Amino acid sequence: MRCRIPLPEDRPWRVLGLMSGTSADGVDVAAVTVDPAAFPDGRPCLALLGHHATPYPEALKAEVLAAASNRLDPAGLCILQRRLGDHHARAAANLCAALDLKPDLAALHGQTVQHHPAQGASLQLADPYVLAEALGCPVVWDLRRRDLALGGQGAPLVPLPERWLRGADPWLALNLGGIANLAAWDGTQLRAWDTGPGMSMLDLAAHRWLGQAFDPGGAAASGLVHQDLLDRWMQHPYFRQAPPKSTGREVFGEAWLQAEAAEMETLPVADRLATLAAFSAESVAREVARLGPQVATARGLVSGGGSLHGRLRAELARRLPLILENDLTFPTGSREAVSWALLGAASALGLPGNLPGVTGAARPAALGSWVWP
Repeated sequence: MRCRIPLPEDRPWRVLGLMSGTSADGVDVAAVTVDPAAFPDGRPCLALLGHHATPYPEALKAEVLAAASNRLDPAGLCILQRRLGDHHARAAANLCAALDLKPDLAALHGQTVQHHPAQGASLQLADPYVLAEALGCPVVWDLRRRDLALGGQGAPLVPLPERWLRGADPWLALNLGGIANLAAWDGTQLRAWDTGPGMSMLDLAAHRWLGQAFDPGGAAASGLVHQDLLDRWMQHPYFRQAPPKSTGREVFGEAWLQAEAAEMETLPVADRLATLAAFSAESVAREVARLGPQVATARGLVSGGGSLHGRLRAELARRLPLILENDLTFPTGSREAVSWALLGAASALGLPGNLPGVTGAARPAALGSWVWP
């Protein structure tokens, strides 16, 4: 297959994927070998060469959360983009040094700080020029805006790589990042969308009421679920909206928690966290119900930071019609970075990286802009 960019034709490609999710806790870098001949009908990921997670320093994470909450001015956004670019470049260069690897290309997601699909807009901050200089290879980035330009949501994009990575039997993959999303394959059709909050409010609540970045294992969420609160939260208009749909911290983030804080602070901390865990689980369950009763026979897989939260997993088990098993195909935290690497390889081949039936775009399209070293 002819490439849009000059890449080796006599061997598999070495591709980096860099992912910074809505949890805003750092960058995951995955290095994979890719068989370009396997697109789009085979399984193009041949091997995971390595993966490394590089957390954001607390000051950088605070700036990301400020940007996501409309508390950063244009100068701050400008400087934040470069700081995130430097962080991503260091993370990628460190993994390449550890593996003694020179990549053929890199696919950069960047850090989402604003996502407004109804207005056709989404902003991911990073600096592909800094990354290209650090790695000495072509970098594809800004993959969401082509889909937005075609009338799509710009998300989710990971379901197409999920289809490339998995077999033909029915499956449901649930990713519990800051925002939760599902992808479901019934043997003939792939459906996917954001379900709502994953760990976004639970992590913000841990910071606010526990004084820590997150609640390890969900140990502090040991209280009672307050059904009156949960019922009111589930009246949010996002849950009445039909797919295609996507969301972010603009909807389920700091502003939401601040608006609910006064009422929640009349409860014990353990109850606040338990009710937030139930909110994430109930929103997932409501969206899974859209798939119909046949989902009960699918293989259920869960990944993302929320898969390690015991109370959230327990609340999901009570509500879902299928059993969720941990997705062990790739190490924890690496799956979306692997998917982004595959989207980058597809872009290099001029192949579509979006699914109009998932995002609502007018047509399939090759995604992203290229930066050369």
